[in-house]
Amino acid sequence: MLSLRPSSRRFRPFSSAATATTTAAAAATRSPSSKPLEPPALDKLKSERDPDKLYDLFKSNATNRLLVENRFAFQDTVSRLAGAKRFDHIESLLEHQKTLPQGRREGFMVRIITLYGNAGMPRHALQTFDDLHLYNCRRTVKSFNATLCVLSKTHDFRLIAMFLDDAVRRFDIRIDLYSVNIAVKAFCEMGRLREAYSFMVDNESKGIRPDVVTYTTLISAFYKNRRWEIGNGLWNRMVLKGCMPNLTTFNVRIQFLVSARRAWDANRLLDLMQKVGVAPDEVTFNLVIKGFCQAGFIDMAKRVYSALVGKGHKPNLKIYQTMIHYLCKSGDFGLAYTMCKDSMQNNWFPNVDTICLLLEGLKRNGQVQKARMIITLVEKRNPPFSSNHLTVMRSTLSKKANTTYTLNHGGERIIHFR
Repeated sequence: MLSLRPSSRRFRPFSSAATATTTAAAAATRSPSSKPLEPPALDKLKSERDPDKLYDLFKSNATNRLLVENRFAFQDTVSRLAGAKRFDHIESLLEHQKTLPQGRREGFMVRIITLYGNAGMPRHALQTFDDLHLYNCRRTVKSFNATLCVLSKTHDFRLIAMFLDDAVRRFDIRIDLYSVNIAVKAFCEMGRLREAYSFMVDNESKGIRPDVVTYTTLISAFYKNRRWEIGNGLWNRMVLKGCMPNLTTFNVRIQFLVSARRAWDANRLLDLMQKVGVAPDEVTFNLVIKGFCQAGFIDMAKRVYSALVGKGHKPNLKIYQTMIHYLCKSGDFGLAYTMCKDSMQNNWFPNVDTICLLLEGLKRNGQVQKARMIITLVEKRNPPFSSNHLTVMRSTLSKKANTTYTLNHGGERIIHFR
């Protein structure tokens, strides 16, 4: 029978060997001739600034799994090479990556397509999609949409239209709603509004039902191009089809109403969106406030501002800028001062013209101390105002009241005394 009793004699040689190994390792560590550990490849890539060395470093680590699976490393490397206009290096690196085992994964090839697009190399992105079968990579609507995104940035209508036409004819790919939204947005950005609308309708007849993103993109484009009647028609069509507008859609329509000087309609739409359960954001309130201010209804603008604060929203820089500017225009320098001080204490500063308007009004009303407080806050701005802008603002408290202002070519005000 085997004994379970430990034998000290049996373990003694192992202990000696372990001790000797540990001692040797410690001695090697203490040895001055020992080499320091090399920094990881990712750290080297991040710190390298020379485009050629960056290329060599990436290429030598092309099969390093930590590098291959790191999206940031790819994006950062390609971005820096593109900034140095070394498109030859980008092509070499990405084409080499296709030939490696990861080139058989569609998700990885989508990354290559996107990187080519980010580098401003759309033709290479398109060629990559065309050649997916050469790398035994399955081609689906996922890689199609990635390529379509890249091509949409070229604003080449003919190229995009041909690629969409090839989806079924050449690649046997059935496009989806995401494809439709990419194309509609691209067509709208090119001013091809008729084609964008027709594309949506054609695909709706094929079973791809447009969503709120599709409608919002089209409505915004038609409003921006002063085709308000079609924009309104699209709004009605969307609702009749059972697609409810979201926050962005409401903001797009309110923006149109404010631009058309229809402040009261914009306010009614603000009320409506709250009734249907769509909570307005700071953009919504700022648009309605601006609409009332431009129309001369400053008291209504104050009421909307109060509603904004009452609902727990914090005013942003645009809201402060709008309110302070128009309060000064209406002569309400007291409230303008309070809001300006609150804004500046959050490091949000109105533009120089508005600050000067406030300072001049406070001085005219004999509230010099408040004006000096504004100057004190202005001087604490981080980053600071330019010296010319500071001179302009300080001059409002100068004894030389008769001043004129001119603008140089850089847009900065230069002060002149008469």
